[in-house]
Amino acid sequence: MSHRLATKIEAILYLKGQPLSLSEIAEYAGCDRSEVKEALIELINDYAHRDSALEVVETPEGYSLQLRSTFHNLMQNLIPPELGVGALRTLAAIALKGPLSQTELVDLRGSGAYQQVQELVELGYVRKRRQSDSRSYWLQVTDKFYQYFQLEELPKVLEQPAQK
Repeated sequence: MSHRLATKIEAILYLKGQPLSLSEIAEYAGCDRSEVKEALIELINDYAHRDSALEVVETPEGYSLQLRSTFHNLMQNLIPPELGVGALRTLAAIALKGPLSQTELVDLRGSGAYQQVQELVELGYVRKRRQSDSRSYWLQVTDKFYQYFQLEELPKVLEQPAQK
């Protein structure tokens, strides 16, 4: 019974993807807190003796199934950092209206767009080219944008005529 409960708790922690209190785990598992505590100890020991990239840890927010800290560098390389809502909106504007000038983008999105464009360029989602006839830049999304968002191309309905 105990091993099955430990396995069930492992599934709960995996599926929820966030720290859970003993009470929350007990509620999801349909058992009492003392049974959960016992099964959690078993699960923690199990992971401690297993050659696994994952571990079960107790955090101030509750118990969590997470990637071992030795793999955080790998995670940084494989998963792009979360973009804020503003940066995502700016990226969407560039994707839908691009190529467009940085001046047009700032008119559309406000002065915060300067910092967001810098972040998007650093992350490799946006390419910035100096305009030959002014001090502004042309902005457009890169191949990395299409790969990350798993798009072959933007739907034809959304395409704007390219500006030269």
